Amino acid sequence: MAVTKKHDEFHALDMDTGWSVPPGYPEGLEHKILSGELDEANHKGSRSRLLRFQPGVYTTEPFVHEYWEEVFLVSGDLTVGNDEKGDGGENYKPFTYACRPPGAVHGPFKSEGGCILYEIHYFDPA
Repeated sequence: MAVTKKHDEFHALDMDTGWSVPPGYPEGLEHKILSGELDEANHKGSRSRLLRFQPGVYTTEPFVHEYWEEVFLVSGDLTVGNDEKGDGGENYKPFTYACRPPGAVHGPFKSEGGCILYEIHYFDPA
């Protein structure tokens, strides 16, 4: 499998630009790709990204995907397992981590005060 990430030494990130709403996500939830590409249709590649929730934003359905996902809560608050109205769930604070295999059902998610997550997504090499 070809490496889809380039060598990229330490540098300051522009936290004001380069954000976009991922397909199927609600407004106020944005990602910024840091490195790599993930080809979900062909089950290839890897990517690192930041995922940002604006305050009060929540998702209403669980997520499931066919790639590995590692998630680190960098700042803010994240609630996991809320209902379709944004109520309930378990709250997490910064410096918490999750690793999910392909096919794992997870979420929905919300953030009362906003948060930033660092995520790594990848497929197992064939």
